[in-house]
Amino acid sequence: MVTPLACQHRAPARQIARLAKRLYSSAAEINSFEPVRGMDLGVAHSKLLLRSVASVQASSELQSLGVADSDTKKMNMCQAINDAMRHALSADNTSVVFGEDVAFGGVFRCSVGLADEFGRERIFNTPLTEQGIAGFAIGMAAMGHTAIAEIQFADYIFPAFDQIVNEAAKYRYRSGNQFNVGGLTIRTPCSAVGHGALYHSQSPEAFFAHVPGLKVIMPRSPIQAKGLLLAAIRDPNPTIFFEPKILYRSAVEQVPVDDYMLPLSKAEILKPGKDVTVVGYGSQIYALENAIQMIERDMPGVTCELIDLRTILPYDAETVINSVNKTGRLVVAHEAPRTQGFAAELAAEIQERCFLRLESPVQRVCGLFVPHPLVFERFYMPCAVRTYEAIKNSLSY
Repeated sequence: MVTPLACQHRAPARQIARLAKRLYSSAAEINSFEPVRGMDLGVAHSKLLLRSVASVQASSELQSLGVADSDTKKMNMCQAINDAMRHALSADNTSVVFGEDVAFGGVFRCSVGLADEFGRERIFNTPLTEQGIAGFAIGMAAMGHTAIAEIQFADYIFPAFDQIVNEAAKYRYRSGNQFNVGGLTIRTPCSAVGHGALYHSQSPEAFFAHVPGLKVIMPRSPIQAKGLLLAAIRDPNPTIFFEPKILYRSAVEQVPVDDYMLPLSKAEILKPGKDVTVVGYGSQIYALENAIQMIERDMPGVTCELIDLRTILPYDAETVINSVNKTGRLVVAHEAPRTQGFAAELAAEIQERCFLRLESPVQRVCGLFVPHPLVFERFYMPCAVRTYEAIKNSLSY
């Protein structure tokens, strides 16, 4: 006998299965789908990563920060985050790092070695209670400490939602700026990893992008992760730093070893173009890069402008607006479900401020409105092929 609860759990799987059958006859067909045609896809083949010293030296942003010509070290994103925390701990004696299992390095090893270097009084484990971690972090920040708290998976940040939204975000406002918790940074691994399913693959950034008083950030690479995390830790506002865990070891760059901070709330134009604006953040950037490569191959003369938002709240609307006013088209993508996702906010802003310049409706390429699946994850994800189709639809409207 099947219980009503069991039916509720099975319904999303059936929905995804029907969609999968309608989209592709098999998973293998994704790899041979016409737009791909043997192209090398993914982070391993990305041209956006600064893998050589020369590419670091050529970066205009790193030049403006004075670190383009400094020494570099080959790091993955996990190591870059570790390096950022090491710089923060060295420069600020009030800074502490804590969370579930962080003293031995954390489940993803982002804090490995820090306890040995800075002592167990500053790098320490907490009980398995996300609400407690957030509440403790708020208390420490309120007393003047720089609190760097880790929520082991973004999927488990929800028990801490009340503390973050009703306490951390409002602390300065409710005290009339007499008190604040600006020294608070919450780090948390997010997004799909290939086998995380419904409890270890979610992208909950849109929940927090609705909350005044917070800053929400998601990096795409090791250089970005180090500079943005240091900026987040030192920003005078509580920040949530989402780390796409699939990039922890797959994204590798030559990272400047010096201390540097990348600007928050400033998008980066990764590739200029004249015909369509394509916007994303985090690991989704690489799917967008591949989609653009295929479009520009198949539609000679067409060029796409690729923008990484980097900061989701408060986001850099002006960079996107200026781009859309030039191209007349916008495609936005993220892993989180389409319904009420952050792409809807950006689409509404562009419709309101660029309406007379738009040549086609704003396209959103997002996750499905179902719990994140396991065996059907490939059908859930807003992959390069789905983005390719959205760009093509925008251009041919």
